[in-house]
Amino acid sequence: QVQLVESGGGLVQPGGSLSLSCAASGSIFRVNAMGWYRQAPGKQRELVAVANSGGSTNYADSVKGRFTISRDNVKNTVVLQMNSLKPEDTAVYYCNADILVLTTEVIRRNTYWGQGTQVTVSS
Repeated sequence: QVQLVESGGGLVQPGGSLSLSCAASGSIFRVNAMGWYRQAPGKQRELVAVANSGGSTNYADSVKGRFTISRDNVKNTVVLQMNSLKPEDTAVYYCNADILVLTTEVIRRNTYWGQGTQVTVSS
């Protein structure tokens, strides 16, 4: 019913920038929250940044001041602008969304994940 499509990612040198985009589509009644997680080799998946429908945002301490998350509530998209990238930012980044799904019978709440996109920061 709902799909998250990610774009962006790639290889960038330390200090460079990348922008990740995610679009939610399907039988959506409302997107409650939308954000990004990441998972580095040998580490647990961690939250990077999240934006709720009211406009508030939260960031991991490790990315504060460098990353910016923005959301378009009409298009159901979210963008993570990543600046001043460091090698420790290297990970697979996953879009995540908490969504109320509209059906003919009921509105259901569910969490959806994108397929993940690789971000590599290296010289």
